[in-house]
Amino acid sequence: RMADQLQDVIQRWVTVVEDGLRPEDHELFQNAGLVYINQGDTTQLLDFIQDEKNQGIVESMGCGLLASLVAEVLKKKKKSSSTCQAVITHLAETCSPMELMLIFLGQVDDLHPDLIADTIVLMAPHLQTVLLRLGEEKAPWVGLALAALQKQVSRLPVPYTKEQEVEDAYGLCRCCSALARFMEPFVEEVKRRDNSEDGGTASDNHCMGSLREPLLQAQLDQAIDIHKQSPLWHFATDILATLPAIQEPLPGLLFYKALKKREESGLLTDSTEAQESRACLAYLLFVQFITIKSFPAVFSPVFVLQCNMEYIDLLLSRYELYTKSLERVEDNSLPVELLDLKSFYSVPQHLVQILTVCPIQAPGPHGITNILNILISYRRCMIKTSCHAGVEGYIIKNIKNQIELSLKVRYTNEWFMGIQVLPLLRLVLCFPRGPETDLLNSMDRVMESLNLLRYLLIIWPELFKIKEDYLKMLRVCLALSRAYYAGQVKNMREDKKIQAQEAREARGALVQTMTVKNKKVSDMTPEMQYQVLQCALVTFDLMESLVIRIEEISEEKVKTGTAV
Repeated sequence: RMADQLQDVIQRWVTVVEDGLRPEDHELFQNAGLVYINQGDTTQLLDFIQDEKNQGIVESMGCGLLASLVAEVLKKKKKSSSTCQAVITHLAETCSPMELMLIFLGQVDDLHPDLIADTIVLMAPHLQTVLLRLGEEKAPWVGLALAALQKQVSRLPVPYTKEQEVEDAYGLCRCCSALARFMEPFVEEVKRRDNSEDGGTASDNHCMGSLREPLLQAQLDQAIDIHKQSPLWHFATDILATLPAIQEPLPGLLFYKALKKREESGLLTDSTEAQESRACLAYLLFVQFITIKSFPAVFSPVFVLQCNMEYIDLLLSRYELYTKSLERVEDNSLPVELLDLKSFYSVPQHLVQILTVCPIQAPGPHGITNILNILISYRRCMIKTSCHAGVEGYIIKNIKNQIELSLKVRYTNEWFMGIQVLPLLRLVLCFPRGPETDLLNSMDRVMESLNLLRYLLIIWPELFKIKEDYLKMLRVCLALSRAYYAGQVKNMREDKKIQAQEAREARGALVQTMTVKNKKVSDMTPEMQYQVLQCALVTFDLMESLVIRIEEISEEKVKTGTAV
């Protein structure tokens, strides 16, 4: 029956020159082909498609079978998959390129998530074949094809661990490899032409888009080298090698905002998207050192840091970019004018956010410590602007550790010795709010400051004036805070006596609001409020004991004649 239908098509083709093809002719051919496909007898269909005398029929009507053939391959039936792919290959080489492009683009549009990877891996080489057949007319079609493929790839989850990358459960790595192979002939053609027009523009846009999705989220690690055969690493390498090859110099993209003109033309209409792409490019180049050997060495470290700051601000989770940019900058080489840049102040604010809310796997304290140790001036900025006692305490502890380290000969750092450290100490050993300081809320900062002062007086008794000013204000704050919290405790005791019976009856349900220095702390039971107040008084006693110890150290230095 199927053979008879195809024979009817052949007979009809004999008279097509005289009568022309009718709609029922296409329907007859499609029905016959679908029967072969649905029944899994694709070998006979392949024989018919490849028969030389049938090429006119195939060229005119073969496109109608593509959707069914693709669906059959995606079912992954071993018996028919290879022959179906052979049929698709022949049709891609035979049928009208324009008609094929429309059909292929339709096949990769709005895919089910489970079919994205298999469809792209299947369709990419056939799309490439058809585009190459278009010759000089292919430029706009290359852009459409890349946009369609990348749109689907961006929907796939990005592997977070190397194990997930190896497993490649969602097929992102397979898609990236397929895209890299798909791009090769078009990139080579642009390189031969020595310009970035037409196909070069499409390739450039694809590369910048790929930097944002998926490479911006990829967990690349230079420790995982080529020998590990990381698909995402290879994809990143291909992208960075392609950009300069299509006449897009990396310094222009990163430092001179060469994308501005392209953003205006609509290639990357959202400036945030363009900036994210460049931020990922900076990370891959300066942290992972991908293609770094081809990057010009004429730019000073300070200039590179200045240009990278906007990317660091955008991409602070990649704190390595910050660290690597700073490592190349010599001490005392940053001009003061850089502090006028918004990013030089917004970055420390984001560091504070990371210190306070980052997950365990994020940069966290260890990574931030590395950055603080490199850039001394940012300690001042963060102390001034953090408004978080815990962060300030952490920074002050870091300063103490650096001073202790600098006393060792091999680690000498002039920023933490002699008069260089005095401005930093004056900033640390002070009370910005004066007597209004709430010592309970500022406990972390005050305790670390006292520990720092105690340590400094042991090794540097000349800090007498700073010590006196700090302890004088601390005593005032202690007196006021102790009086306030002691009064709160007394009021609670009196309230308990007056309302003892009511409190016992409603103990399970009674919830009150506690205020400290006119600020709402939280909703807690009276027992919890009482414990907090008692804890505050104990904290003040601890601070007082440290003050006494500091005074004893100072007196000992005076007795031995070492104080100035």
